[in-house]
Amino acid sequence: MTHWRELPVFGLSQPDKETYLLPELQRLTRFHRDGCPMYSAILEARAVHDRNQDAMDSIPFLPVRLFKTLELLSVDRKTIVKTVTSSGSTGQQVSRIHLDKETATNQIHALVRILQAFFGVQRLPMLIVDSPNVLTDRNSFTARGAAIMGFQNMGRDPTYLLRNDDNSIDLDVLRSFLHRHDGTPKLVFGFTSIVWQHLVIELSKQGCEFDFFDSILIHGGGWKKLHSMSVDDSVFKEAIEEFTGIRRIHDYYGMAEQVGSIFVECEHGRLHVPIFADVVIRDAKDWSVLPIGELGVIQVLSILPLSYPGHSLLTEDLGLISGVDDCPCGRLGKTLKVRGRLTHAEQRGCSDSNSLWNAV
Repeated sequence: MTHWRELPVFGLSQPDKETYLLPELQRLTRFHRDGCPMYSAILEARAVHDRNQDAMDSIPFLPVRLFKTLELLSVDRKTIVKTVTSSGSTGQQVSRIHLDKETATNQIHALVRILQAFFGVQRLPMLIVDSPNVLTDRNSFTARGAAIMGFQNMGRDPTYLLRNDDNSIDLDVLRSFLHRHDGTPKLVFGFTSIVWQHLVIELSKQGCEFDFFDSILIHGGGWKKLHSMSVDDSVFKEAIEEFTGIRRIHDYYGMAEQVGSIFVECEHGRLHVPIFADVVIRDAKDWSVLPIGELGVIQVLSILPLSYPGHSLLTEDLGLISGVDDCPCGRLGKTLKVRGRLTHAEQRGCSDSNSLWNAV
């Protein structure tokens, strides 16, 4: 069967994509069932059998929160080369995702292919809106650190904008970076809330404006904090353009629990699902599948996770499928819009989720 690396990242229609993905996801379900006793017990408790998985939306899912309380592995622990922890506030439980060499390699190749499909193969000078101490251990990463390491494969001259001691912006570093690469497009990367707090706000306080010359900003995560400050996507983009001149601004959606699968925003504001992944939207009351355009809980599927059963996950995010094979940018497949997080009330009302917990 054709390997996903040989297929166009956004070049297959959704029907052709599902024809390719379904047997791969079925194979992964069997692989993880055989390799992970805990996952096998969950499937048995839910009466999941091979014959039940005859469509994309019938691939059994795990709630993403499960990885905060259980360590799930489908391979020998000795083969693990990297551990990624999810982002979380102080005192909160975090997910710990263990990657073997093949899964870690999949993660890198997938990210590079997605970014090249959007931004070309040229490696641009890279400004990282973060501090170097986020990468203290090259074998154990936070979600932030893992994202930075992944995106660095698309850049050169990686330069950290924030100081280690207090995460304040270093304007001398910024001026030097812009001077070194004057007249050249640049790649700017950071988590959304950090870009807002430590780039936009600091530049506005100091009355500074900089010319980034046709650069690209890629940012993701952290919207909950910005929404509490009444900052939405349009306000964010307007402020970025005002203080940096950057107009090519791309949000992305992804999570530590499903490595490599990121959905990047195109110039028309849609998040695109790559060839090795898919999205299903489910009703929070009964987990039934919702049609295009209806808001529900996001389920993400991917054929990349091999070292742990993360190929089908029910997130705690709300979103909708905004279209299928119809984006004006020309990229094929489903497109997604993310609309926030499940509330505690909605989570308590999910009776099937409770039964899943009891099955573990």
